Amino acid sequence: MTVQPKTCVVTGSSTGIGRGIAEQFAERGWEVAVNYRSSREAAEETVERVEQAGGAGIAVQADVTMPDEVEQMRETVHDAFGPIDVLVNNAGITQDVRFTEMSHEEWDTVLDVHLDGAFHCTQTFYDDLADADEGRLINISSLIGKGGNFGQANYATAKAGIFGFTRTLALELAPTGTTANCVAPGFIQTRMVEDIPEEIKDRLREDTPLGRLGTVEEIADVVAFLASERSSFITGEVIDANGGKDL
Repeated sequence: MTVQPKTCVVTGSSTGIGRGIAEQFAERGWEVAVNYRSSREAAEETVERVEQAGGAGIAVQADVTMPDEVEQMRETVHDAFGPIDVLVNNAGITQDVRFTEMSHEEWDTVLDVHLDGAFHCTQTFYDDLADADEGRLINISSLIGKGGNFGQANYATAKAGIFGFTRTLALELAPTGTTANCVAPGFIQTRMVEDIPEEIKDRLREDTPLGRLGTVEEIADVVAFLASERSSFITGEVIDANGGKDL
């Protein structure tokens, strides 16, 4: 199947899974807007990797919780590449603390980034996606959204909300031919996981049927498939990529 060129926005793509997704898109020769909130240097490094991989890239600053900044991001992307075909809502944070000690600010901040951020970006780029020949909305959730996790009531709630958001957008976008899907990674070798004590990481490996943590590249492969023409009859799905952790 011939891979058609696509224009993509990947939020929170200066590092980690977002960077891996941007690189995967670039390997297909696609145009990638690398969104970041504050880490400009890291975002520019991602752009360099995008260009080395064969794509075209720009770094675009926007705090996804701020509608005005997201609107400015759309204008910047349109000026550089035109309307987009693919939006990946990947931006996310954690502020872990057991529920009895969690402040309202810690609750709000995590939900704002994951849920309000996905809302703002999807609403801002909705017309682009609906008008695209092969429009793709891809939301990044987490295994934690299904099973919860000690000290992550805010994160688990936000990630679970992404499931319902994805399925609703799949229904509303379906008449346009655009699909909406969700990827729910397990524990992946990122900077966030590197900060976990080694004995806990050993336990995570033991609890995973495949006996290891996942890689950024493995998640990016799934996202790239969902962004491609090959996924054209898949919509409203939550794709688990967790090494069998919930078996």
